[in-house]
Amino acid sequence: MKTLGYYNGTFGELDEMSIPMNDRVCWFGDGVYDAGPCRNYHIFALNEHIDRFFNSAGLLKIQMPVTKTELKDLLNELVQKMDSGDLFVYYQVTRGTGARNHVFTEGPGNLWITLTHQEISDGKTPIRLITTEDTRFYHCNIKTLNLIPSVMAAQRAKEAGCQEAVFYRPGGRVTECAHSNVHIIQDGMLRTAPTDNLILPGIARAHLIRTCKKLCIPVNETAFTLDELYAAEEVLVTSSSNLCLWANEIDGKPVGGKQPELLEKIRGALITEFHEATNGCAPV
Repeated sequence: MKTLGYYNGTFGELDEMSIPMNDRVCWFGDGVYDAGPCRNYHIFALNEHIDRFFNSAGLLKIQMPVTKTELKDLLNELVQKMDSGDLFVYYQVTRGTGARNHVFTEGPGNLWITLTHQEISDGKTPIRLITTEDTRFYHCNIKTLNLIPSVMAAQRAKEAGCQEAVFYRPGGRVTECAHSNVHIIQDGMLRTAPTDNLILPGIARAHLIRTCKKLCIPVNETAFTLDELYAAEEVLVTSSSNLCLWANEIDGKPVGGKQPELLEKIRGALITEFHEATNGCAPV
């Protein structure tokens, strides 16, 4: 299959799939999602993504229709049906199906899965950024489907000829990007926002931190400001779609470029980890 869509046990090519209008995602965006890359039919960091997925659902009191083990087995089974093993694996659970009512629908949620072809960037090409005030809700640590502010910020970035938007709060604290985490290199040290309720605890962020520690690069998990972002030695952007990108422009002004060897050391280590973790055959 070139693409695959799954909904509560039924699957097929994405353009052949449909969902009931009374799925609560249609009314409220009432659900949570997670996603990650797959290479050579091997899903990267699957346990970590599944843990976060179940944690997000639990925080919203959504009843999962499967166990963690059942979901892992299902995802590994579905990737085998694809023509290519280089994929973006996306899954979400919504609160269920029922007439529009703000009160919870009873029973287990609806499970969606989509598989599409995607190759992870090697991170060698720089990207350009803009900044935009972070006016989203204050539960950014939950990976919900309510993504309109992020959609609008991403559209602004596109219209500005950029690939991502960096959110900041009143007072200038940098939080994260529209669909990524953002970090800086300052005095040879990795600075990354703390995992409070204002950022999503990114899986790629966690791998970045672990990699830096393995490379004996100091890590400081404290908030930094717009001024520090602009003055940073390097600016890094991480996500499950792109494990390590770096920026050379923000708001039309050049940034970074002061620690190219350190940046390449980090990028190379992360991409190597990804390749090594996905180089084997699919789990039996």
